[in-house]
Amino acid sequence: MQQTTIAKAITYTGIGLHSGQDVTITIKPAPPDTGIVFARIDLPGAPQVAATANNVTNAMRATTLEKGLAKVFTVEHLLAAFFAMEVDNCLVEINAVEPPVADGSSLPFVQMIQEAGVVEQNTSRQFVSVTEAQTVRVNDKFIAILPYDGFRVTFTSINSHPMLGVQFGDYEITRDSFISEIASARTIGFMHEVEQLKSQGLALGGSLENAVVYDDVKALTPLRFQDELVRHKILDIIGDLALAGRIRGHVIAVKSSHALNTALAKKIVDHILVRS
Repeated sequence: MQQTTIAKAITYTGIGLHSGQDVTITIKPAPPDTGIVFARIDLPGAPQVAATANNVTNAMRATTLEKGLAKVFTVEHLLAAFFAMEVDNCLVEINAVEPPVADGSSLPFVQMIQEAGVVEQNTSRQFVSVTEAQTVRVNDKFIAILPYDGFRVTFTSINSHPMLGVQFGDYEITRDSFISEIASARTIGFMHEVEQLKSQGLALGGSLENAVVYDDVKALTPLRFQDELVRHKILDIIGDLALAGRIRGHVIAVKSSHALNTALAKKIVDHILVRS
């Protein structure tokens, strides 16, 4: 299989979920072996940070990448789209610290990639094949990856909200299954958390237009899926584990978070992979 990039540059403008800042991203074709690289064009010299596990510096509520002056966060929805749409190399020019939240899902980024088109390059793609089971566990939360010929995610979400409870999802992740079953699942928020999050400088751009919001008893946003929460959790895993490369393995997770996801990505890079 050959590496790929997009066929032409394409731009999207919106607001950052946590920063609340207006932001424009332009995704551009990149040479083979570039990977996904973010360039902060609002900063002097347009410093860059690659979307790799070793550049993760924070995973509270979102995944942050940082190298020198280049810092971007809430990158997981965009990275999930690149991974599932099989885009290996791309330069993401961004004029703020956070990509647009769009509608809270990966679907707008999938549509950007579809509009731009995907082209093969004259370099073979490398896969990251998991050769032994590995687990990251914190209290009652865990994420594990097992050897598997493909990429599959099995997730159990447990939430005390009366409309959520236990949700289970199990998907073989392909381009088609991602587009139809996962890409449009949006991030979830709760009204009782809003003030606390804002006091921490988070969710400043959140709204009913870019998140599924629950009060104490009901969803304030019409759902796209009855189990939209667990589908979005799977979306987050795809984006976070893309930081380890084009993985082959079966991911099994219970109540996992960005912190656990990115910790597993780092373990994959450091310990349990062979490239073929």
